[in-house]
Amino acid sequence: MSQDLQRLHVAARYSEAAVFNGVVYLAGMVPECEATDIRSQTADVLRQVELRLAEAGSDKTRILRTQIYLKDIADISAMNEVWDAWVVTGSAPPRATVEAALADPTYRIEIVVTAAQKR
Repeated sequence: MSQDLQRLHVAARYSEAAVFNGVVYLAGMVPECEATDIRSQTADVLRQVELRLAEAGSDKTRILRTQIYLKDIADISAMNEVWDAWVVTGSAPPRATVEAALADPTYRIEIVVTAAQKR
């Protein structure tokens, strides 16, 4: 594995991903869809996580840690329904879920992931 730092989808303020020493660090992924319900927004964000991980040479079975931020913690049960269907059995990563004020009032969820690259 290369120890070179690689950044993906670099903008002026942030990169959507960085890879260093075989570890993939994703920025906070937020909904790109127009939906306002937590289930649709969660599915959209998890789709983005999968895409970014694939671009960085990883996948959802290699997630080392996940941080989930919810606009309203009351959404946790509905979010967990989507999460539980998405996570590969036997590969559920360590996870923290908290309520937080998110950058855009239409966002109900933001997810940050750290994963290992495939060899």
